[in-house]
Amino acid sequence: MADERIVERDDGVTQERVTERDAGGTTTVVERSGGGGGLILGILALIIVVVGAFWFLSENSSETRKDDAIAEAAKSVGDGAEKVGDAAKKAGDRIERGAEETTK
Repeated sequence: MADERIVERDDGVTQERVTERDAGGTTTVVERSGGGGGLILGILALIIVVVGAFWFLSENSSETRKDDAIAEAAKSVGDGAEKVGDAAKKAGDRIERGAEETTK
């Protein structure tokens, strides 16, 4: 008489069934099916990479805008200082001319 033994294991992720027969020859059938956990982890990793890249690129763009705004503000301050300097020079020249005219 042929002996047959079936072993089934299920750990929640992988199902495994092994059938052993002792009659003439040995036939072993292994059936496995995964729960798709690897696929889900792969998709999750891809989403994390895409979100990280988007955040990094937008943060870099934001830093560039801040730098441009600071440079523009510094240029405006420089232009304003130049105008004040020109006005002070003109006022000084007028005072000097007025002092020369009163001493003549």
